[in-house]
Amino acid sequence: MFAEVSALLAPLAAAIGYSSYKARQFEYAYPNIGELTDVGGYRMNAVHIERPENADLPALVFIHGASGNLLDQVVAFRAALEGRAEMLFVDRPGHGYSERGGPDNAVPSGQADAIARLMERRGIERAVIVGHSFGGAITAAFALRHPDKTSGLLFLAPATHPWPGGIDWYYHVATVPVLGWLFNHAIVVPLGLRRVERGTLNIFRPNPRPADYIEKTGPSLVLRPNAFHSNADDFKRLLAYVKEQSPLYARITAPTVIITGDSDEIVWEHLHSRGLARDITGSELITVRGVGHKPDYLATDVAIAAIERIAGKPRDLQAIARRAEERLAAASRDHTVATVASPRPGILRGA
Repeated sequence: MFAEVSALLAPLAAAIGYSSYKARQFEYAYPNIGELTDVGGYRMNAVHIERPENADLPALVFIHGASGNLLDQVVAFRAALEGRAEMLFVDRPGHGYSERGGPDNAVPSGQADAIARLMERRGIERAVIVGHSFGGAITAAFALRHPDKTSGLLFLAPATHPWPGGIDWYYHVATVPVLGWLFNHAIVVPLGLRRVERGTLNIFRPNPRPADYIEKTGPSLVLRPNAFHSNADDFKRLLAYVKEQSPLYARITAPTVIITGDSDEIVWEHLHSRGLARDITGSELITVRGVGHKPDYLATDVAIAAIERIAGKPRDLQAIARRAEERLAAASRDHTVATVASPRPGILRGA
């Protein structure tokens, strides 16, 4: 009997050991570049860029999407905005290097409150809140719960409204007691490592993923057991949350811009972005043709112009979006020309 039990447990123990080893490797490859701050019994991680002397923009708070961490928005925006604004790039509770905190942080309202407390600890009174994807739900929650701290809102391919269907099976498994612990500690790493490449390509589709995106943004950090559990818990609760909260968006009064791609297969723009534009009076919807789920990378110039517009600067965002489309179309044509001689013509489909 002992031998039979050992034969069953040995592979499981090996898988847990391998996953623990890989988790340490992920952290070695992507060390924390932020600073941990106590926000009331747990610590939030963030990169804080102090207000520069000649700042011409209000403070900016960046909220990353699902399965991500603050590096995603740091890479997209920091260099382009350096010297223009105070910036706070946040690891959401339970993601990146932030601790999870209590059960309130399993829904966007709790995460919005955590970010508000972090702003207070960092001496930021008001800011333009910039949220990508899942971060859009938290951005909307922030505007509803902390209007006094909200200078404006920029939604980037936001997930904010109810959608038909559900979520991937592994998010359900990851949150089940006992079995979920085993799944997160033994299965997620080997399963997830095979999906990182395809998953990051999919979030940029139909656009090409930047060649150094994985190297710079550390998507494998979400495969660590606690981070994966937090991510799954977020996903599991989002649909019920937005069903309850989306009718309240009409109360939002902050200056608002929504930027989306018309080719987003991750978060459908006709449900979420158009829904926000309908619900928030005075908001402006910018749809960039040919762009998928990553307007923060593909249309960064449009996003920065939107921040400037929110700050009161005259900007024709529709015209700027059309120029971005021309730039992307030209880049796509150049890529197509460069790959015509390839013996694998199927790769042109994603050009």
